[in-house]
Amino acid sequence: MLSLFIIIAAYLLGAVPFGLVITRAAGLGDIRTIGSGNIGATNVLRTGRKDLALATLILDSGKGAIAVGLAALLSGGSQVDMALAGAAAFLGHCFPVYLKFNGGKGVATFLGTILALSFPVGLAACGFWLLSALITRFSSLSALAAAAATPLIFLAKGQIAFMLGALFMVVLIYVRHRANIVRLLDGTEPKIGQK
Repeated sequence: MLSLFIIIAAYLLGAVPFGLVITRAAGLGDIRTIGSGNIGATNVLRTGRKDLALATLILDSGKGAIAVGLAALLSGGSQVDMALAGAAAFLGHCFPVYLKFNGGKGVATFLGTILALSFPVGLAACGFWLLSALITRFSSLSALAAAAATPLIFLAKGQIAFMLGALFMVVLIYVRHRANIVRLLDGTEPKIGQK
């Protein structure tokens, strides 16, 4: 029952569409009608408001981190419950009940979740993204590469529950980035800083 409560609560927390809430509160209307139509920080940045994009990034990351932290407190540090909470918050962000299950791509929530599950692994994922971005100049490719590396790091550390939770999130990240993958393959994906 505790695990079920943790999953439901984490999902509902993850489903809060902070990008949409913040841009509406700032008088910018519905973020889903501009740019990519996504509710995440990258699309919020397309409004020209870096402060709102940063706030969205922090809050979307925080959803995963808070879910993991609360699960750790409620379960006495159970890695299974922490992994379930992170995965559920991530699922909520990607498929929020409040927006008819049409949410974001999940990279920020994934990062917050991984940092909360294991700060060193989260830092490694950030470093992997940064290195890839410097080399390729593709944000999406860097996110996909960093995400794919994360379950392998957990596996190397012997943290199987965290590895399985991360693997679940990675699969969804790839599903949510399918349009980016198509553009990367056909050479039309914009690079970082490119208009």
